[in-house]
Amino acid sequence: MVALMKETPNITYEVTTHKPNISEDYEAIYRRQVKTIYRICYGYMKNNAEAEDAVADTFCNMIAKKIVFESEVHEKAWLIRAASNVCKNKLKHWSRQNEDIADHTDIQTEDTIDDTLKVVLELPDKYKTVIYLYYYEEYNTEEISKILKKPASTIRNHLSEGRKILKEKLGEKL
Repeated sequence: MVALMKETPNITYEVTTHKPNISEDYEAIYRRQVKTIYRICYGYMKNNAEAEDAVADTFCNMIAKKIVFESEVHEKAWLIRAASNVCKNKLKHWSRQNEDIADHTDIQTEDTIDDTLKVVLELPDKYKTVIYLYYYEEYNTEEISKILKKPASTIRNHLSEGRKILKEKLGEKL
């Protein structure tokens, strides 16, 4: 047993003077994308508190999964998709509860949302998301099809149908 202890293990420690600060990277992503992600979440959730929760969940998912983005375009697309999924999951959960969501429509919203955006946010999900991404985030139909993982022809169809509904609802304002 003494012979075994004579050999000491060769342990080396690597000392680095500069360690990348991942939290600063995530903070920069948050600052760049939080407004966009909030608007996406607000479109689904229809009130500030729930939208803020969904935004927080979206960014927490990003951090927990340690996502590394190829570019800012990839970053934005991933966050939009993730935020949409978070909101849809929350809404599915709510639909299983006995409480009627319509009872909570009296919650005040921010004044920063213009009248046209309010009408866009009232559209059915399949039109609302496409219209928002096309006009407010300035994605083209090919990019939207990649984000939503739907054929470009479906996106163009939803865009066209959404425009018709908006024209009816907005009338002369459009």
